[in-house]
Amino acid sequence: MRYAVPAGACDAHAHVFGPYAQFPLSDDRSYTPPENGADAFIAHLDRLGLTRGVLVTASAQGDDNRNVLQALRAYPERLRAVAVVRGDIGDAELDALSEQGVRGARFNLYKHDGRAVYRNGVGIEDFISLAPRLKARGWHAQIWIHAPDLPELAPTLLAPGLDLVVDHMGRMNAARGVDDAGFQFLCRLLAEGKAWTKISGADRNTAVGSPFPDIAPFAQALLKANAERLVWGTDWPHINYFKEGQVPDDGVLLNLLADWMPEEGVRKQVLVDNPARLYGF
Repeated sequence: MRYAVPAGACDAHAHVFGPYAQFPLSDDRSYTPPENGADAFIAHLDRLGLTRGVLVTASAQGDDNRNVLQALRAYPERLRAVAVVRGDIGDAELDALSEQGVRGARFNLYKHDGRAVYRNGVGIEDFISLAPRLKARGWHAQIWIHAPDLPELAPTLLAPGLDLVVDHMGRMNAARGVDDAGFQFLCRLLAEGKAWTKISGADRNTAVGSPFPDIAPFAQALLKANAERLVWGTDWPHINYFKEGQVPDDGVLLNLLADWMPEEGVRKQVLVDNPARLYGF
């Protein structure tokens, strides 16, 4: 590593899959990832010198959070989770998820040309139904959305007054540039303390590939907007890649922070303090 990773550092966005004999994928899914369980994720954290991790139920699992919950039971001190739940979930089940370490619910609003990119996500109607109950439990809503769609949906997303966490820097294609109206809107939400974002997905957002130099202006704009509202993640195990050589090196992703945040104190804030506050470590 190009810097000393601070104690308590967190990978705030990752997934686990399987074992499929016990936790099968949803029949209605957009991709089929290989098995990667909790122990493999812990090995990933240890390899990078990270202490904590946040697991997010992926769309290929639908609203079946069982393998994520098993990981929480195995590593309760090191892991928290963001689950996928639907509007008809009962209060007792929500409470049980909270007790097991779930701190947020993910909503899939990511579209291209008005069409959903991934099947089997939980959408805006479920968000509207669930938001008051999530807020009452201190959960946040993790929003998988293209930043250019934020201005239109913001009134609905902001109305309940619960914390919003926008995935992967708004899934901005770097070729659109930091002056994109949707990205600038995301920056304003951070500056006003109305949302968080994950400075993750450099490998998804880049137009030029590793080591992702075109992502630096986006990360730095978000840091300038409000460093107190940022968390970082790898998106391990980098699902839905089809070409050999596309899967990023997690060490490269972590080393990007040396350029994005040369100040040790800012890195600690993003890697340790912010996720501790957001996820309740």
